[in-house]
Amino acid sequence: MFHVIIPARYASTRLPGKPLQDIAGKPMIQHVWEQARRSSAATVTVATDDRRILDACRAFGADAVLTREDHPSGTDRLQEVASLLGLGDQEHVVNVQGDEPMVPPALIDQVAADLRAFPEASIATLAEPLDDVQTLFNPNAVKVVTDHQGFALYFSRAPMPWNRDAFADGRPETLPEGALFRRHIGLYAYKVGFLHDYVRWPASPLETCESLEQLRALWFGCRIHVADACQVPPAGVDTPEDLERVRQLLAAG
Repeated sequence: MFHVIIPARYASTRLPGKPLQDIAGKPMIQHVWEQARRSSAATVTVATDDRRILDACRAFGADAVLTREDHPSGTDRLQEVASLLGLGDQEHVVNVQGDEPMVPPALIDQVAADLRAFPEASIATLAEPLDDVQTLFNPNAVKVVTDHQGFALYFSRAPMPWNRDAFADGRPETLPEGALFRRHIGLYAYKVGFLHDYVRWPASPLETCESLEQLRALWFGCRIHVADACQVPPAGVDTPEDLERVRQLLAAG
């Protein structure tokens, strides 16, 4: 059994009020909630710091809670919600972002099942093969390297692993064959007990440097299991252009 929590903040630099943007006659957050409800989750809860989002969620029948506005990270917000819901330390929660209106339910089930399958892990997450130079060298695309069991060794915005010979003269036109490049997909399952530990730890130097929250977990010795996604996840909504693209996709049925 696992629970889905959907953080949804009103503030957004590139798209203010993003969770309430209309897509095919529904606010975006409703599409995310409906997709999560199609997973095997025991409960689906929207966590927001804005009463407008809270009211909208309750209007279409979602369970929603109002959280503090001063959380330094999304993980801190998850921990508050897990406490508000009274979840036990050994229970599992999946964090589904509130700007993923087309998130496949199969991916939610997969990451939850992966955490159950690896009890030594505090976190499970997903990745996909990376096969183009542009994405590898794009700092907005997070890369991950794992060990032979799939446990994360490091996450970075930089290209990794660094192929010494292929990259000796700088950025190549094509990637070398047989390379182990993987792009991280930001869908996470957590043990609730880990969330309580996480919020007590200071931000790690690596986390601050890369601006990647998961590096705090690695810094303090927690294990993160990474599985290849069972299907290609559609892109989320970060910009007005993304919003229009998703509107067109959902309108087309």
